[in-house]
Amino acid sequence: MPLERQIAAYRLNRIVRTPYSEVYLIWDDQTRIGQIDIHYAHQTVYATLVLEHELDVASEEGLIAQIDEQVVQAYLPNFDREDFLVTVFRGEEISNYTDTSGSSEDDIEGIDA
Repeated sequence: MPLERQIAAYRLNRIVRTPYSEVYLIWDDQTRIGQIDIHYAHQTVYATLVLEHELDVASEEGLIAQIDEQVVQAYLPNFDREDFLVTVFRGEEISNYTDTSGSSEDDIEGIDA
């Protein structure tokens, strides 16, 4: 009997989409745990995942599997791609900048995928 792959139930909120890239904020309930920037380059998909909180290996792998199944495969299915390369960093947001008056972080957090 094959083992079922456990997929974590993180909430992914898309904040940017272009024809060849996407950016998502990642939430665990009410806590932002990170951000992923995804770039589609022919048959290879590149991603940079920045985690703001430490996850154990199983949770990190579950998150990547969830991103693959819910986001990446919607753009380029498993059988149509050569690879999905994810580089994982741990970091913290220091600040953000905008030259648009009236924008705030609340504007970004309210955008859903």
